[in-house]
Amino acid sequence: MSEEDPAPASAGTLPVRNFSTPMAHNSAQSSPTSGNGTPIDADTSHSASSLAVESSVYNFAKENGRTYHGYRAGTYHFPNDPSETDRLDFQYEILKYCFLDRNYFAPLDKPQRILDIGTGTGQWAVEMGDDFPDAEIQATDLSPIQPLSVPENVHFFIDDASDEDWALPPAHFDYIHTRMLLGCFTDFRDIIRKGFHYTKPGGYMESQDLFSTPYCDDGTMPSDWPFLEWTKYSDDAAMEADRPMRIANKFKRWYKAAGFVDVQEKVFKVPINAWPRDRHLKTLGMMSEENWLSGLSAFSMGHFSRILNWSKPQIEVYLVNVRKALQDKHVHAYHKVFVVWGRRPLDGEQTPQEAASSIETVVPEAASSTETVVPGAASSTETLVPGPSSAADTENTSTADGS
Repeated sequence: MSEEDPAPASAGTLPVRNFSTPMAHNSAQSSPTSGNGTPIDADTSHSASSLAVESSVYNFAKENGRTYHGYRAGTYHFPNDPSETDRLDFQYEILKYCFLDRNYFAPLDKPQRILDIGTGTGQWAVEMGDDFPDAEIQATDLSPIQPLSVPENVHFFIDDASDEDWALPPAHFDYIHTRMLLGCFTDFRDIIRKGFHYTKPGGYMESQDLFSTPYCDDGTMPSDWPFLEWTKYSDDAAMEADRPMRIANKFKRWYKAAGFVDVQEKVFKVPINAWPRDRHLKTLGMMSEENWLSGLSAFSMGHFSRILNWSKPQIEVYLVNVRKALQDKHVHAYHKVFVVWGRRPLDGEQTPQEAASSIETVVPEAASSTETVVPGAASSTETLVPGPSSAADTENTSTADGS
């Protein structure tokens, strides 16, 4: 059972895509007039559906002491309260440190329009607004938890990227960005396909996400490790909710299937705690541990109570051992963060698939001892912290995640 909880007063009023316009502080407009200069009376009535949608945005649902988004309530299983927004801000800093202070990897060249899907607290969008002052930055989310003071070229919208129509013209953006959206969508391939549709020819889309299964290269992670068990419970709940989490390792394949070319992939290792000797990785592990310890309840409550039907006391008792496991430096576990980007081909540009299909294979009547080999493209995957592959690489994740 959930109850409505009003949004904080500082949340401001964000427009809902299809129902409103960009934030007022970003677009001052004069009163409309008729041809003879006489002001035109505006129709101030709104449809009941429009008012209901805008009202739902600011009426947060409350469950188990946490608040959740009101717009399209229940489709996202993680909270949006102050403790979670603080964690999201810290998560942004973790990725900045992991990526050596980079916000993106696609080779951007003076982009004019940028879209950030699932912006969260909006830090990425704000920094991109500062970095590209001549670009228009649009950022969307289900929750109005973004700051009020932002660069004038940054606009936040309440929107759901799973909608069939994004209420925008096709080929609209020079760059579309997604980050940490595991567990957010029924089929992330659909988001990539829509991203392709709304990216300009020659423009880029990029996705940065964590693969939820932990890895270990030296055998120190036992099969009954409590955090590994928690991960399996969480993944199973996400699959039952039709919001799969094990998606990041499929991005490269999905980008190519959507039609993107020059698809590149970088893979980063993020230790679960401070077990590594390397100074950079040790610091990254310390940050990761803090993030997990502060966010474990947020990651668990929705999935475990809504999907697995656990009570709040059951969840809290269960998480005691999971937190202890996260702090065990004898287990050398880490997560992989996948960064994938691709370019939409220019109009008239021949794609590798088209080039391959245009090659005519002639089968001679007599067997030939000459073999013609068409070389494939060099691998575009780069693992930034080398290490042997884990069994998790070949984990069977086929079901609703579309693998």
